[in-house]
Amino acid sequence: MKIRALAGVAALSLLLAACGTSQSATGSAKPAAESADTVLKVGASPVPHGEILAFVKDNLAKQAGLNLEVVEFTDYVQPNVQLDEGQLGANFFQHKPYLDDFNKSKGTKLSFVTPVHLEPLGLYSKKLTDVAALPDEATVAVPNDATNLGRALKLLADNGLITLKDGVGTAATERDVTGNPKKLTFKPLEAPLLPRALGDVDAAVINGNYAIEAGLKPASQALVLEKTEGNPYVNGLVVQTGHEKDAAVVTLGKLLQDPKVKDFIKSKYAGAVIPAE
Repeated sequence: MKIRALAGVAALSLLLAACGTSQSATGSAKPAAESADTVLKVGASPVPHGEILAFVKDNLAKQAGLNLEVVEFTDYVQPNVQLDEGQLGANFFQHKPYLDDFNKSKGTKLSFVTPVHLEPLGLYSKKLTDVAALPDEATVAVPNDATNLGRALKLLADNGLITLKDGVGTAATERDVTGNPKKLTFKPLEAPLLPRALGDVDAAVINGNYAIEAGLKPASQALVLEKTEGNPYVNGLVVQTGHEKDAAVVTLGKLLQDPKVKDFIKSKYAGAVIPAE
């Protein structure tokens, strides 16, 4: 009888680890700290998301009873595809407007659960040091995904380079450009390619994580930088819909909002990444 009981306990422990959560007899989730075997596999962009998760793993996760496994991606598609397929338990690389657009276009059911930080979008150039010097008929590279394209066009509009149709905001496309006094040409590219395109264009609007990864310093090198006040583009933790209350997800969400994580973000990124309030 003892052998059977021990085997049953071992099998149950393996099952709970694979599921990434711990369930009581009634089916309700227990806090992650109650199970040292709670495992969560998280997909993330290397910078800053992977670095933030590494800080959590090295400094906070073990004490909270969380076994955190980080898988890094260099694109904005596979982390959501693999999360939807169940290969990941969560991901951390995107803002809610991007997620909403992805769910709508791909038919996925993923939910944004915890805001963590903002990476201000910026306009960068290897040829210019002042946005006012952007020449007529300049070529400006922009992200080619719908949400970040609209965000990029709004950044240009907010700084007087173009005007947009009234009320379109960050949903703007090139068709919504109503004024382009410098006759700028827009070159849509996949977001990870934008830093490498700087040598081939006059300027590029680059997402904060890719700017940092490329060695750019948003706070000092961006010609113009996105404002943080009222900004909806906070990056956060995302899971499959229905798993928002899983013990491991709840635990990681709390750790990502821990004051120690906010201090880490502030000291490491010096304004290039801003903790969510």
